[in-house]
Amino acid sequence: MDFRPTEEQALLRRTVRAFAETEIRPHVREWDETQHFPSELVPRLAELGLLGIQIPEAYGGAGMSAVDYCIAIEELARVDPGVALSVAAHNGLCSAHIFMFGTEAQKQRFLAPLARGEKIGAWGLTESTSGSDAAGMRTTAVRSGACWILNGSKTFTTHGRVGDTLVIMAVTDRAAGRKGVSAFIVERGTKGLSAGKKEDKLGMRASDTSEVLFDQCQVPADHLLGEEGQGFVNTMQVLDAGRIGIAALAVGLAQGAFEAALGYAQERKAFGRPIGAFQAIQWKLADHATRIEAARLLTYRAAHLKDVDRSARTTMESSMAKLYASEIAVRVADDCVQIHGGYGFVKDYPAEKFFRDVKLTTIGEGTSEIQRLVIARELLK
Repeated sequence: MDFRPTEEQALLRRTVRAFAETEIRPHVREWDETQHFPSELVPRLAELGLLGIQIPEAYGGAGMSAVDYCIAIEELARVDPGVALSVAAHNGLCSAHIFMFGTEAQKQRFLAPLARGEKIGAWGLTESTSGSDAAGMRTTAVRSGACWILNGSKTFTTHGRVGDTLVIMAVTDRAAGRKGVSAFIVERGTKGLSAGKKEDKLGMRASDTSEVLFDQCQVPADHLLGEEGQGFVNTMQVLDAGRIGIAALAVGLAQGAFEAALGYAQERKAFGRPIGAFQAIQWKLADHATRIEAARLLTYRAAHLKDVDRSARTTMESSMAKLYASEIAVRVADDCVQIHGGYGFVKDYPAEKFFRDVKLTTIGEGTSEIQRLVIARELLK
């Protein structure tokens, strides 16, 4: 196995890192404090191909690999995990769902504008009463002539207020259980669709997270995404790949927190020496550098398997990567604050933001507990 990046991958990393340093870093604190979704970044992200990373060129995408996707998400998260989360949700959830299960007509109409960055995507699964138990959702879709009528709500929806194209899961046959859930494409401006409460989040505040409400929302019949009753099954397949993106986000966040801690340890002096000269700090840095690299390799393995066979399931590998990378990122962010001491508790330094941002990685797209359940099921089946 060759772990060396290709020349193209090395260039991609340099390009995205330079973009993040120049276009994002100067605004990180401002966007965090105001919860500003940086729509002004969208055209620049599109120019770099970062809004259609894995989508084929035929549909307006960049046609890059799953490993390339991880590299791009890492480099964004190293500077601002909130921006990385928006890019990951747009690519790995909404766009991916349409690409994997949409008809050719749906791909041309809905996927291509998403991949070109002309529209922003959202993906609605979670509800106030159904998170990990996604099959217990209450949002319904009832066929009425040439339309489906959606009623209900989704919560914790990334881009719930700013998304142009939404993929929404709804119950079409309650008696069928998980086989009674279907997916629908809903366009912003559709009558009966509205944005609800914008969440005031602990971290990743530059990424819009809101409720989405449906009140007699009429969706054309040809907006059914995939086969009727297969929405939940398809969702699990989308999440297999989506979790690789969240793992990459966690790796990038951990890398950013580690670099902040390392730089501070080299500059801050105590008892006449840089604190990095003390073994207590050295061991923290050594352990975290090792853990981050292990998380990165787990993530790249899952991505590589997806590249080798796009139709293959990477359920266990994706969950392992997401579980380990997210929990390691929490530990790195925690010690980043600890190494900064009192300065880790104030907003003048990046440590406290990494600390706030990181917790979502152990919750979003399946909690750590759900990842352990998934892994155990794969081992025991």
